[in-house]
Amino acid sequence: MANRAAVLGRPIAHSLSPVLHRAAYAELELDWTYDAIDCGVDELDGVLAARSDWAGFSATMPLKHALLDVAATVRPIAAAVGSANTLLPGPEGWIADNTDVAGIVAALSEHSLAPSSVTVLGAGGTAQAMLAALLALGVDGCTVLVRDPARAQALLATAERLRVAVSLARLDDAASALGADLVASTLPPGAADPLARRVWDRRQTVFDVVYYPWPTALAGAAARGGARVVSGALMLLHQAAVQVALMTGKEAPVRPMRLALAAAAPRCGV
Repeated sequence: MANRAAVLGRPIAHSLSPVLHRAAYAELELDWTYDAIDCGVDELDGVLAARSDWAGFSATMPLKHALLDVAATVRPIAAAVGSANTLLPGPEGWIADNTDVAGIVAALSEHSLAPSSVTVLGAGGTAQAMLAALLALGVDGCTVLVRDPARAQALLATAERLRVAVSLARLDDAASALGADLVASTLPPGAADPLARRVWDRRQTVFDVVYYPWPTALAGAAARGGARVVSGALMLLHQAAVQVALMTGKEAPVRPMRLALAAAAPRCGV
């Protein structure tokens, strides 16, 4: 059905994507539905086969790399990043796209940041999108801190494709790179909590892509230190707005979507 869409992932019960997409449909007066479907990598083919006539899918962990494998066509931004968060129907099959990059750019642009040094935490699909977003904002080099450098090969491949200079190091709460102007955490919920022990200062900005529960331990510690804190809910909002436009062909109503998100999660930071 061309008026149905959903977000796929695991875990998925916490997702606020339905709040955003449904708010957009209501504002646009579209008789569409948007669901949240529990789906891991092994179930992805079956889930898509059973819904081949749907208007599109959003995707979160652990599917951002798997979308590239099930797509008949991969759009250039998703190919460059090496991960996708969106599937759209196409004449040859599913089209994989990446709206995370646009979401990150819009979230950081709301704060008019011009960092001279940047450190990214993590090496997964969102970290890959972060490199592309930073490049779009004029940052062509950064430090990446990871828990296991041996698992950062996909991220390093992204950096090579984008021609972004990356200095890779092991994540530790004493790492000097955590003193960067912008510290962007793409780690899963709870993984950045040990960094709350660190002293943050007012010249720094901390962007945590985790948005629930908010504030995270990292965001709370950074705020107490006087740092500017950017919530992952802003990224969620703006990447969803791009998805709404791609799936419906209509300009996304960002303000009503923002209000709906704030109402559903009053402390989410939007």
